[in-house]
Amino acid sequence: MDWLTEHKLPIGQWAKTVVDWLTDNAYWVFDGISAVLEGLIDAILWVLQGPHPLLVVAIAAALAYAVQRRISFAVFVAASLLLIINQGYWEETTETLSLVIAAATVCMAIGVPLGVAAAHRPRLYAAMRPVLDLMQTIPTFVYLIPALILFGLGMVPGLIATVVFAIPAPIRLTQLGVSSTPKQLLEAGEAFGATKSQLLWKVELPYALPQIMAGLTQTIMLSLSMVVIAALVGADGLGVPTLRALNTVNIAKGFEVGIAIVLIAIVLDRFFRTSKDGGQPS
Repeated sequence: MDWLTEHKLPIGQWAKTVVDWLTDNAYWVFDGISAVLEGLIDAILWVLQGPHPLLVVAIAAALAYAVQRRISFAVFVAASLLLIINQGYWEETTETLSLVIAAATVCMAIGVPLGVAAAHRPRLYAAMRPVLDLMQTIPTFVYLIPALILFGLGMVPGLIATVVFAIPAPIRLTQLGVSSTPKQLLEAGEAFGATKSQLLWKVELPYALPQIMAGLTQTIMLSLSMVVIAALVGADGLGVPTLRALNTVNIAKGFEVGIAIVLIAIVLDRFFRTSKDGGQPS
């Protein structure tokens, strides 16, 4: 076996060469992407942190009632957010929410069109499948390193890593929903003279909407699971106190932050599960 290891392929060196070339020659592209993503995150933070926290809680509870039409859910949302404020993690929670919302926005904006294209072109999906498998299975820290080099410390590399990790979900589920549209519906649309664009917007996407919303929910949950990893590259949010609790073996702080993350996950899941189930509370 020694002869095999002696002739090691320089895969790592190839990757380093590519990243170095991008850093030297395409830095303006990554600066532009960073500026756009920072603007998106700052806008979401302004919405969440600008008003008084109690006003945000009241608005969130009102939206919860409007979505679910259940007083119990609205009370749960208000109680959850008030508990987070009481524990002193409101600012970190809004920072985490901004990262999750921005990541979900980017993932859906890219994932849904790619999923539609993959559903209409089986060869494209066959080529995409191994890439999607790689994105979901490769350790996050591997692509966190080039993201850190290309985008620097802060929220942006954390957002990029989150998007890479979560985007296969909306692509796969959108492709599944669109490709599973019954042929009878498509044939009925064609019989009424619908164009391909009309079939997409009026038949395929409405039929695939539950799967698309499932992809959104999965994206949100996967993004929340990345908060600690994002904190390793300077992203603010609930991952920062989590790392501090881990480094100091602070059980109390770790439990408090864990409760905050769980409550946010439950609230977001319930918000979007309504749409996924067709508007009926679950």
